[in-house]
This record gives sequence, C-alpha cells and structure tokens, in this order.
Amino acid sequence: MGRNTRKRRSPLATKVVAGAAALAVGGGGLVWANFYASAHESDSSHHRTRSAGAQVATIQCPDVGQELRNVPRGARSGVDKELARLDEQITEAYARLASTRQAQSGDSSYVQNAILGPLKSKRTAALDRIGINIRRGGGDAPGGLDRFAECRGMGADQPGNGNGQDDQNDNGGQDQDNGQGQDGGGQDGGGQDDGQNQGDNGNGAAGPFADDFVDINDVQPNSRDLENGLAANGDGGSTGSFTAVCGVNEDNLFNSDNLIVAPGVDNGAHHTHDYVGNQNNNAFSSDDDLAGADTSCQNQGDKSTYYWPVLRLQDGTQEFDANDLGGGAEGNVGKILKAAEAEIKFVGNQQSDVVAMPKFLRIITGDAKAFTNGVANANSSFSCTGFEDRQVTDKYVLCPEGSQVVRTSNFQSCWDGQNIDSANHRDHVAFVQGDGSCANGFQAIPQLQVRLVYDVPAPTVENGQVQNPYAVDGFPEQLHKPITDHNDFINVMDENLMNEVVDCINGGEDCQ
Repeated sequence: MGRNTRKRRSPLATKVVAGAAALAVGGGGLVWANFYASAHESDSSHHRTRSAGAQVATIQCPDVGQELRNVPRGARSGVDKELARLDEQITEAYARLASTRQAQSGDSSYVQNAILGPLKSKRTAALDRIGINIRRGGGDAPGGLDRFAECRGMGADQPGNGNGQDDQNDNGGQDQDNGQGQDGGGQDGGGQDDGQNQGDNGNGAAGPFADDFVDINDVQPNSRDLENGLAANGDGGSTGSFTAVCGVNEDNLFNSDNLIVAPGVDNGAHHTHDYVGNQNNNAFSSDDDLAGADTSCQNQGDKSTYYWPVLRLQDGTQEFDANDLGGGAEGNVGKILKAAEAEIKFVGNQQSDVVAMPKFLRIITGDAKAFTNGVANANSSFSCTGFEDRQVTDKYVLCPEGSQVVRTSNFQSCWDGQNIDSANHRDHVAFVQGDGSCANGFQAIPQLQVRLVYDVPAPTVENGQVQNPYAVDGFPEQLHKPITDHNDFINVMDENLMNEVVDCINGGEDCQ
C-alpha cells in the first residue's frame, strides 16, 4: 500500500505480537475463536445453552484517561506513557481471551481467574505509577485511583455504560444468558448452525457483525440533529467558510501512532491512521517537527495534521501491515480503502464571530473506545451519497448501487481561550449549546468539519451473517464497532493563514 512510519517495536509490544501469532491460522491472518461456542451447546429445537464464560466477547475497563483532569504539564509525558501501558495491558488480555475459548467453555471461573484477575493486578501497578508521576510533577494525585483497576467481561451486542461495569453482569465478569442475550440480539444469527465462526468474517477479524449494519433506506431522515451541538454554522453570527484542499493521502502516510493521546509511544493507537496535511506526524514528532514539515495541502501555510482510522474492506487482502501491530496482529485486517474525496472545511458560529485557533491546538472528536466506554463522546456518523439527511452513529450503512459511503465528523468549536490541550484531551474544547453559543466563557473558533467519501463494495448480509464487510480500524477489544469512529486534528496553520480563515468566516465569504 505504501510507506509506513511505524517505529521499532518495544519488548512489550513484541510479546503482544507473539501472543497474537499463536492465534494465526493459514495465511497469517488472526482467527479469533468463536465467541459463543461452548462444550455445553445444544442444537435441539434451535435452542442453545452456553457456559457463562463462553459469553464474554470482550473486555470492558474504565477509561482512566477520561477521568484525569488536573495533571501538571511536567507530569503529562509520564502519565501518557502509563495510560498507553494500560491500553497495551487490555490488548494483551483481549488476545488471551480470544485464544482460550476452549478452556473458558469448561470452566465458568476461567475468565475471572486467568484473565481479569491478573489484568487488575497489572492495572493497579500502572495506576500507582500514574499517581507517582502526578505527585512528582507537583500535583495532587486523585484519591482512589485503584477503583479504576477492575475490568469486566462484556457481550458483543450493546455498548458499555461508561464506568467499566456491565449492566447485565454482576458475577465477577461472567455474562449470563438472561433471555435477551446473544441469540435474541442477533449475534448468533444462525451462524453456528452451519459451522461458521461468528466474528470471523472469513479472514480472522473480530467483527463487525451483521447487526452492525443498516440499510440506509431504513434510517429515518433528520433522525440525528446535526444542527444542534454539532454543525455550528447557521444564518446568524459568522456564516462564511474556509475549505482546506489537502488530498486523500496520496503519499501513503500510515502509522498506528497517536501523537495527541500517546506522544512518545510506538503503536499508541493500536490501529492504523490515514493522514492528510502534515507529512511528519508520528508519535515522536515535536511541535517544531510539525512546523517544519511538508504538507499535502494546496495552501502551504497549512501544515495542520488531519487524521482518522483507516476504513478497510475485510476481503482477505494482505495489506502492508498484515503482520504488524496496529494492523493484522491486532485484528485490523483487509484492504485499506482510501477516501475518494476528503472534504475538510472550517465553518462559523450561529451566534457570534469566531476567533483564531492557537497554533498547535489539539482536538479529538468521537471516541475510539465508545463501545466499552459508553456513547457520551461518540460523534462521527455514517451515511450514503444522495441520502445525507440520514445519519447514523452506531451502524455502518448499506448503500444502494451507485451511492457511496460517507463518514462525517464535526468537531468541537468552543475553546477555553487558554490551553492547546488538556489532561484528558477534551476539557479545553466543547461543543456549542443548543442555541449555537459557547458556554462557560468559552470562545467560538472555526469549526472543523471532515467529510470522507468512499467507494465501498456493498457487503452481503444473509441469515444473520455478513460477508466482505467494511469497518473502521480500532482497538482490538472494541470489535470494530462503528460507534468507535473518531477523528483527530492538530492546528499547524501559520498566523497569516489562520487570520485569513477567521476573516473569511466572519465576513460571510467562502474561501479556500
């Protein structure tokens, strides 16, 4: 596919690959074990019973990074590294979960004793180190960090509730079939009857499932209010726009780093990103590196970095990262699909003029862990060309012939006026209120809107099974759920260009 800026693997990362490699079958793609197969299954009258352990599809842990508010600037590097270590621990635990299904089927306490218990111990140690880093930096570590150590087992059908606990789960991490479980939720979908592994999709991918897709014709028009709290542009205030023309990653810049969330950490994202704009974006890039880099944008004053998880067609293609962390070694498999169009636009505010974004401002929209975190920060949506009044956040869309898949992300457009980032990478920016204004003394800034259009062969969904699905890359334990789609931005426009953007928007002009 092209060049990959991945750095050398750390020893811990190498262990993750070794564990994942043990799951490989045939052509090198991961084959995650059947989530629901059990030694206790019975096909009589199409009714099945399963051991409790066999129903844990993934691992749900509290997202510690979202809970940290007051981390001294000098402590953030060490804290970020420990947060990345927590992600690595979940990845390792999920790989073990996926590779021990037979053992789980014979022992209802296996998941708790062999996977979740040891994971809690590792997380406790990392949380202790986070507290030490904060105190060394002159801050007050929040009390009771160890309450975030415990993780739970979780099914594959519903997003988590955001606190690391499973609503249908109060037995040490083991899910029980309560009559509304996997058979009723569509995750079984008849796939067991013909011997096909649920979640395999024929190429080793853990999801997506048939229930993760919806026909665009079944989505109600205007069912998602894009004017309220998301799309800030309106008839009053600042009505202009500025379009950044930055291509569709023609230079094939891909890596599985995340400079915002995990600076200095190789494979901090655990999934592969597409990049447009700045051409020197990896986990080790400094602000000076970004400022001195080349850009794919037509306006050379825009060295901003715009990046998002790649979209893949799970068709068995062996991509350049088929055996790498962030790629096939973590369940992100298949052909990477570049956007046919990448429309990057900045718009205004319904109630007021906008002010200039500070250089190196960082904004994340959406949540890469929304399936286990809960949907509070989920934001990106899917649609089809010709049907863009129909937007859906928790499903991939099936488009009719001649229509293309559309991914849309509208960023937060209120800024606290001081910080280019925050400890949890969210508190320094916010969405507008219902009337389009900014709350709490925040200032309106140009709102970034990213619209990506893809030529995607329509998946086939029959008898509860999906063949050749497409999916966004994600953390392994997120099961490729569409609700985990997200988008990232670092502003690296020079002062003159940013002023031009502001003048265009406030003046009601459409510029590029």
